[in-house]
Amino acid sequence: MSGIARTSATGGEGMLPELLAWSTSLHHDRAFVREDLLGSAAHVTMLARTRLVEVADAQRLREALLSMYADAEAGTLALPDGEEDVHMAVEAELGRRLGAVAGRLHTARSRNDQVALDLRLHVRGQVADALQRTTALVTMLSTRANDERETLIPAYTHRQRAQPTSVGFRLCAWASQLLRGAECLAFGLARADRLPLGSGACSGSSLPIDRNLTSFLLAFSQPTLNALDTVGDRDFALDFAWGATRVMVALSRLSTDVIDYATSEFGYVKLDGRIAAGSSMMPQKKNPDVFELVRGQSARAIGNVMSLLTLVKGLPNGYNRDLQEDRAALLSTGPLLRGALDAVTLALPHVTFDGVKSAAALADGSTQATDLAEALVRKGVPFREAYKAVGALVRRAIDDGIALSQLDPAVASALHPALDAEALRALDPAAAMRAKESIGGTGPRAVAEQIEALRAGAEALAVIASNTPTLANLAARIAAEPLEPA
Repeated sequence: MSGIARTSATGGEGMLPELLAWSTSLHHDRAFVREDLLGSAAHVTMLARTRLVEVADAQRLREALLSMYADAEAGTLALPDGEEDVHMAVEAELGRRLGAVAGRLHTARSRNDQVALDLRLHVRGQVADALQRTTALVTMLSTRANDERETLIPAYTHRQRAQPTSVGFRLCAWASQLLRGAECLAFGLARADRLPLGSGACSGSSLPIDRNLTSFLLAFSQPTLNALDTVGDRDFALDFAWGATRVMVALSRLSTDVIDYATSEFGYVKLDGRIAAGSSMMPQKKNPDVFELVRGQSARAIGNVMSLLTLVKGLPNGYNRDLQEDRAALLSTGPLLRGALDAVTLALPHVTFDGVKSAAALADGSTQATDLAEALVRKGVPFREAYKAVGALVRRAIDDGIALSQLDPAVASALHPALDAEALRALDPAAAMRAKESIGGTGPRAVAEQIEALRAGAEALAVIASNTPTLANLAARIAAEPLEPA
């Protein structure tokens, strides 16, 4: 251990090796090395501009930091082991390359605000990537919904067949849940858009730093408001984990629909062999393992939210080393979400709806009972009276052992005079589906409106993602910034 972060007052000989190995965050922090290097390059640029570091020293420091960043991008950067975290490992490597001048880098900052910066930059990149993938899936579902606006399928409430809808309507429901999850991700992106660097350990700095300049260099809209709050704040991490979980839960519910519809009991979808798994014992099996795994992995996303919430719930204001335990949850969230989104995006084109089977589930007319009641309402019958009349008709069909759609119109009109042949045409499932053109309904025009809204929402969020600065953008901006004071 180099002992950069220790003095004689804190035990200059260093920690016990066993405790250092147990307490170090370096194994997790290596994932943030590029963010840490760019944060340091921006910081030293600001130090030069505010005359806190000589321009010549700042030039050497920035060039070395950007060189290390390029090495990290190429996967060739080697950092020394035996440090408490990536921040000290970077400074140790910088000292090896430049000597004593490396000691100027940490002027007017703390590891507390440094790690807060690294995490925010990480979250910003992860959210932008997740937004791109989620909105692409929403757009794909919307496009497919347009092709399936006339394919009949039952909707379910309480796990019972309810009313006729279209597959396009179902796909819009899936896309709507995903879009809401993406909106939560975008909220998290906005919450992370504050620069923490310059907060110091807990109260800012007495040196004449320029946080606005650092904020510009790292493409934040503004610095954070309160230093004590900043160094102990992980709300942006929670917002990211929550948004990711919302998308994962939407994927889980979508997956449940596909799993159910692929069973013999439903038979509404067929799985291409390229996405189905087999059984080691039963040769006839064609299992929806991809969707089951996505559903299962949503539990891990929920666990990450709970882990972060539990971590911060009892902490006093300011930085506490407990916050190091945010890494496992935060670092696993992005890859978990990417994997699930990619899996569903790859698998769905190989899921085919069987319109014949799904339409057959509507053929007996029972799911059109509400449509028949509404047909009576259009004749001037009060809804509750119409509701009871149709209920009596359903009971008669059950007692006679025939489908509701097969009842003799004379039998129907004997139960209520408004139940004539014209009203009974409402039992046609295709007509029932097409008739619901109210906003949010399953009629083709209403579904077309939903598709347009989904596409517009996805496009707006995709623009936010594409406008989010990448680390490469930041590196170029920092390298181009003059070091000489104005």
